[in-house]
Amino acid sequence: MVNDLAQTPEIRKIIHIDMDAFFASVEQLDHPEWRGLPVIVGGTPEQRGVVSTASYEARKFGIHSAMPAKTARRLCPNGIFVQGNMRRYREISHTVRDIFHEVTDMIEPLSIDEAFLDVTRNKLEEPSATKVALFLQNRIREVTGLTASAGVSFNKFLAKIASDWRKPAGLTVITPARAEEFIFQLKIEKFYGVGEATAKRFHELKITNGKELHALGLDSLVHHFGKQGVFYYNIVRGIDPRPVEPRESRKSLGREITLAHDLKDMIALKELLHRLAAKVSQLLLREKLAGRTITLKIRYEDFSTITRSITLPATVSQAEALEKTALVLLERTEAGQKKIRLMGLSVSNFPEGNNPEFVQMELPLDW
Repeated sequence: MVNDLAQTPEIRKIIHIDMDAFFASVEQLDHPEWRGLPVIVGGTPEQRGVVSTASYEARKFGIHSAMPAKTARRLCPNGIFVQGNMRRYREISHTVRDIFHEVTDMIEPLSIDEAFLDVTRNKLEEPSATKVALFLQNRIREVTGLTASAGVSFNKFLAKIASDWRKPAGLTVITPARAEEFIFQLKIEKFYGVGEATAKRFHELKITNGKELHALGLDSLVHHFGKQGVFYYNIVRGIDPRPVEPRESRKSLGREITLAHDLKDMIALKELLHRLAAKVSQLLLREKLAGRTITLKIRYEDFSTITRSITLPATVSQAEALEKTALVLLERTEAGQKKIRLMGLSVSNFPEGNNPEFVQMELPLDW
């Protein structure tokens, strides 16, 4: 049971900080006349772009990240569409990162606007992780004029879910004693590692929330989900030993597809590239990244593998730009002459600032 974790001598205190509607909030900060109005950052409807971030005023219209800008315009005709200023976003991200270092050097950035912090031991010498989180929220507001939401718990899984619980500017604390109740009422879609396809499989098994997932045995989970089933078995019991790992920013991001049948037809290959570009763009937007180097990977039917790359003068993240560049790279391969069994597309060369220890403590813990 989750509550049994309260009896273990090793309890970590993890905070997940997530800046609220970061890009849009920065735009409203820099343009006071836009405050209280729907601001949509990303591609423009005219360029067939997609939404990167929407202000909370825009979200009331149903606008969300990765939505086509054309759809966002239809939902919110009076929305303010902004292509964004990454240099400005990185500047504030660095300021926020400096604030984190006032508390701890155990920082694991997830993207330009969110990070995990292990505050089990911290520079404030504050035993209450809740007070540390409040300190961080207040400092961020004081220094940048922006708000952040915080989640506090004893592992990364729960801390991240908690930070999204009361947005914007929320603070949610999940103690070991409260964990089971919290996890049981979680919708299955909220669990880490459960995407759209996996959620559909869970629903087919009549699993819609944490309580129902907890009732599913380990053997059954492994049968249906393989090794990932072990992970689901653990996290629904509040078991997530992943440490907060200070690390360098992500070097590249991409996806590749191994084909069911080797392909030679150029129309089909271009359609595959179209799908890959859309998927990679969606990932970039989710991670709030844009890069200058586009790489196409091809594996032929004889298993020989080649890559072709282009470094652009400016960063890109939009699907249209990725697809256009990838088509140029495709022309530099033997596609159409030799059959292809695998195709991959990746983006790298991210500008600086773009963006994954147990300590024994005595109980009771002061949360």
